[in-house]
Amino acid sequence: MERSFKDEVEKLKLAEGEVFHGEAILAVTKALLQSGVSYVGGYQGAPVSHVMDVLNDARGILDELGVHVETNANEAGAAAMLGASINYPMRGAVAFKSTVGTNVASDALSNLASAGVKGGAMIVLGEDYGEGASIIQERSHAFAMKSQIWLLDPRPNLPKIVEMVEKGFELSEASSTPVMLELRIRACHVQGSFRTKKNQAPKLSKKAFIENPDFDYGRICLPPATYAQEKHKIDVRWPAAVAFIKEKKLNETFPGDMSELGIICQGGMYNATIRALQTLGLADSFGASKVPIYCMNVTYPMIPDEIVAFCAGKKEVLIVEEGQPAFIEEQVLATLRRYGSNDVKLRGKDLLPMAGEYTGEVVLSGIAKFLGRSPFMESILSLKKKAADLLGGLPARPPGFCVGCPERPVFSAMKILEKDTGKFHMSADIGCHLFSTLPPFNMGNTVLGYGLGLASNSAVEPMFAKRTVTMMGDGGFWHNGLTSGIANTVFNRNDGVLVIMKNGYSSATGTQELPSSPQHSDTHAPDMSMERALAGIGVGWVKTVDNYRVGAVAKTLKEAMTSDYKGLKVIIAEGECQLERQRKLRPLVSKQLSEGKRTVRVKYGVDEDTCTGDHSCIRLSGCPTLTIKDNPDPLRTDPVATVIDGCVGCGLCGENAHAAVLCPSFYRAEVIQNPTWWDKLWNASSPRK
Repeated sequence: MERSFKDEVEKLKLAEGEVFHGEAILAVTKALLQSGVSYVGGYQGAPVSHVMDVLNDARGILDELGVHVETNANEAGAAAMLGASINYPMRGAVAFKSTVGTNVASDALSNLASAGVKGGAMIVLGEDYGEGASIIQERSHAFAMKSQIWLLDPRPNLPKIVEMVEKGFELSEASSTPVMLELRIRACHVQGSFRTKKNQAPKLSKKAFIENPDFDYGRICLPPATYAQEKHKIDVRWPAAVAFIKEKKLNETFPGDMSELGIICQGGMYNATIRALQTLGLADSFGASKVPIYCMNVTYPMIPDEIVAFCAGKKEVLIVEEGQPAFIEEQVLATLRRYGSNDVKLRGKDLLPMAGEYTGEVVLSGIAKFLGRSPFMESILSLKKKAADLLGGLPARPPGFCVGCPERPVFSAMKILEKDTGKFHMSADIGCHLFSTLPPFNMGNTVLGYGLGLASNSAVEPMFAKRTVTMMGDGGFWHNGLTSGIANTVFNRNDGVLVIMKNGYSSATGTQELPSSPQHSDTHAPDMSMERALAGIGVGWVKTVDNYRVGAVAKTLKEAMTSDYKGLKVIIAEGECQLERQRKLRPLVSKQLSEGKRTVRVKYGVDEDTCTGDHSCIRLSGCPTLTIKDNPDPLRTDPVATVIDGCVGCGLCGENAHAAVLCPSFYRAEVIQNPTWWDKLWNASSPRK
């Protein structure tokens, strides 16, 4: 199933004063246990998917402490868990991807922030912004400001991240406000070490029960209580948070000899900033900088006194703030003006890009301009260009389906169907199947959110003279699709065709379990069927097809698009995620081989004499193992198709050739290891070419 941390979770048992070595995600979990957390939950999503994997593998350790662990159905469910901290002095934490996950959770988070908390409440956010992001480009900062949830952005350093988790709970309780701990992808996977503390059993837990329920109408989010809550946020909670941040020195000031200059950076940008200064010869290998730095490990609320004190006596200060709008830069400008500090010149987005990820090169370029060292930067760029010229241009590597992916054949079937029906509108959804929008398929006209494909199709479908198609994964089905899409469509008696990719896992986030996964761990309920859920909600037309049978998939799709049945037609395209299938098969095959047992591996190939060189098979497949090579026939110049090593024997190439009536050049071969005497006899008696 999902990535296993069974060996690594033993580090969560480290006692007082021992040394932890490892990855930040595991360190965050250790910090939660050291903080006496009562409950944890979340929903998988990069870059914090592994938080849930770690928690699931550490259930034994958490059970000993009485900590409740829950894999939530979506981010809204995770955020709603934090409601336990509204009435009771229980510390709780949930983790999910931002900003899309934060948007899903916004209803619960807004109510949580309004009501306030007794126990510390923490949201661990995977900030997925920049070049490596898989989502729309937004920041969490605006959400924090809108709901007045304090935003922690720790310096990417394990001791600091652990400290901010622990202090984050204290800040939450001191100000009766939930906090967000923002971790960029590099921070999530940074390696390091820190001295551990003893795990704290929570005061209230599965082993230490709540004796009496607490009721306080002042914590219910209904008028007139909401008006008092809003006033309490501004008059009490905010000043309490500012006082705590100042007293505990959560933000850091690093002195430097160049006192007329200064850099203010988000905590998450500290490593890029110090690396740029090291490259420019203005910081040593231990991080001691000649330029003073104010590192904001808490980016909201900001601390005016600290900003004014840092800027005092300086001629110029650079703000290193990733993304837009420039919330921090504008707030610093306003703060300096309000406090009468008009002498310092503030630089920021005039030297650094307004939008986009602040990579090492981007930050280096901006700081070099700030310090008047542009010639140094120009020489670096010149060397990079020379290196690139020497290496030559690297070939493009667009993302795509894995080898043998069960979702690829469905889109091959759609391309074949287009020959009969013409092009049709397809509303896409979040998931691996979104690779359908790339060559060679180029299918999927819109994508509006996880599980929202069918809902986004509701206004488009009636405007076409023929039926439209919607794509959804089984992960999207359970996350949001069943209610927002399918129930909505049935209730409104909409027409249309929905294809659900049933690959068995939340594959795009690391193959975590779903309610309909083929097997479950002991902590999850078995046999939650999509088919029964569809029937229960009133869908009257449901058919299940084997993804790899391209002809059957195309036939079922055509039937759905031409049927007299009025209403939603659902096709469940079933085929286990190939990555998970291979993860299960390879150890078994390896064991059989080591024991001398007979094993058979299927491989497909191309008969070079039959191949016409048309390459329609490649345009219908896009499989990385189906490619071309020089024609061995000296009288023929067109390259022929070939299947290279890496083929997992899914059979799509042959299925496509048959369903689309292409040349019959594909053959199926069985590679036998540890053959029996019968295999050897058969091989010896078989005719040779």
